[in-house]
Parts: sequence; structure tokens; C-alpha cells
Amino acid sequence: MRIVFMGTPQAAVPSLRRLAADGHDIAAVYTQPDKPAGRGNKLTASPVKLAAQELGIQVLQPAGVRSEAALAEFVSLRADVAVVVAYGRILPQTFLDAFPYGAVNLHFSLLPRYRGAAPVNWAIANGETVTGVTTMKMDAGLDTGDVLLQREIAIAEDDTAASILELSAEIGAGLLSETIANLDDIVPIPQDDALATYAPILKKIDGLIDWGQPAAMIADRIRGFKPFPGTFTFLNGVRIGIVSGTAEKFGNGERAGEVLTADKSGIRVRCGGDSVLRISAAQPEGKRVLTAADIVNGSVLKVGDVLGE
Repeated sequence: MRIVFMGTPQAAVPSLRRLAADGHDIAAVYTQPDKPAGRGNKLTASPVKLAAQELGIQVLQPAGVRSEAALAEFVSLRADVAVVVAYGRILPQTFLDAFPYGAVNLHFSLLPRYRGAAPVNWAIANGETVTGVTTMKMDAGLDTGDVLLQREIAIAEDDTAASILELSAEIGAGLLSETIANLDDIVPIPQDDALATYAPILKKIDGLIDWGQPAAMIADRIRGFKPFPGTFTFLNGVRIGIVSGTAEKFGNGERAGEVLTADKSGIRVRCGGDSVLRISAAQPEGKRVLTAADIVNGSVLKVGDVLGE
């Protein structure tokens, strides 16, 4: 099948490689323009661009997809289908209708749950134990197209957004391969909008810890927001990133955010519902990640400190 692939981040690379390995004719790869990165603000290519170049596939990086010229270039590729994996742009209906099989999207959730830009992060942050991947026929809505195939993925207690996204990318590549191979036979299933939930784009403020919440909820957010935006708190106006933490059931402190104990096994902080978060690693602003022992030895956090102030 002749395919136009559209994707940008590392999570899209396994899908591109799988479709190429399946023997499909990849007419072109669309990806976001190179962006400044690093201390020198050097223009940096996306992971998908690098993979496409390695595979010898034509790369297109339009600044936008809504002009007549952009549409004409897209149509001229004469593909059978567009395959979209985290491209980073909303495609107009003219693009979705350009090819005989339209556009197929790989989304990193079990739609209609967690529609939006950050499904893996919010699934973990909300304490889900199961997520998954979905292929769908794209329409003009936000992840509202008819479902083609789905596959579940279990979320373990020690999984983070990074680990589940990596797993989802690999499993999703296989699901996408199966979908494209069987496009003529798969019966699309409309989504039930009544069951829809949303996963909005992450903002830095999402990582601010509310110590009045139960420790289990805070621990889930630590996992779900790793590596971005990270979870953090303040002590005397100094920002402290909370890198890892585990929920425990009981605490006797007077105030949410109060440090109850501090030793090499962890820093125990009072949370909502008489629960405790045991912090095992933290990162004061401008410093390296510290273990619990480092935190105690450096008096970064002490018994009686109240976080969030």
C-alpha cells in the first residue's frame, strides 16, 4: 500500500519503521520543522525525520497544512492512505479526504477514554491500571473518529509515563501494521461520546503538588508526570522537584505537607486523609537529583518542615 506517514516524536518512530519493514511504499514522511534545542539553540531534527532519512524516505516539513499549496503537494503524492502518529498538527478535512482510505491515526489510549494530547500521562496520573492503544479513522474532531482496532496494556505500580509511552509505541506499531494490512476487512466502530474522557496538553503548573490530596494520588501524579512536567513543591520559596515517592497509609502530623520523619529510607510527608508520601528522591532547584540519604545528610528537608510554602 502507498502511504504518507505523518509523525514527529520518538513515540512515532517504531510505527514508521514497522510500516517500512512491512514492505509498504512510503511516499513521503511529514514531520514538524526543525526546532532550536539545547544550550546553543541549534536547529534539531525530529526523531521521525532522522528515522526517515535513515530509511531513505522523502521528508516534508511544511510550516502549515492549511494553504492551497500545502494541500496540492499532499494530494500530488497519490497515496492510498495517510498514517498519523503524534504529528503535532490538526489536519483539515481536505487532508483527511485526500486519499482513497482517508487517514488512519494511532492514539495512545483506549478511545473514547483519554482523548487529547497527553493520554499516557493522564492515565497514570489518574491511577489507571490499564491503558492501551487504538487505531481509528480520522475525522475533523479531537480523537473522535471510528475505532478500527484496540489493544490493552497493563500499567504496573512502578511504571512511569516514559515507560508506558515506550511500550505503547512498540505495541502500537504492531497494531498499526495489523490495521493497514486489513483495512478492507475491518468494520469501523463509532465511539460512544458519553464515555469520553480527556487528556489535555500538559502544563508546568500541573506538576505542583497539593499536599492535601491523598498520598496515593500524589504518587500517581509523580509517575504520570515523569519526565514532563515533573512534580514539585516549595519550601520557604525554594522549588524542590519530587522525583519518586511511595504512598503509605497512616500519618500523625498536624498539617498537610509536614515532614514527619527523615532518614535514609525516605522522607515521610503528611498528606490528605491521614496518608503519608515517602519521598525517595528529590531535586532542589539548580541541583542534581538527591537520594533520601543525600537529603538527610544535606539537611535539605528536616522533620517539622512544611512543604508547599
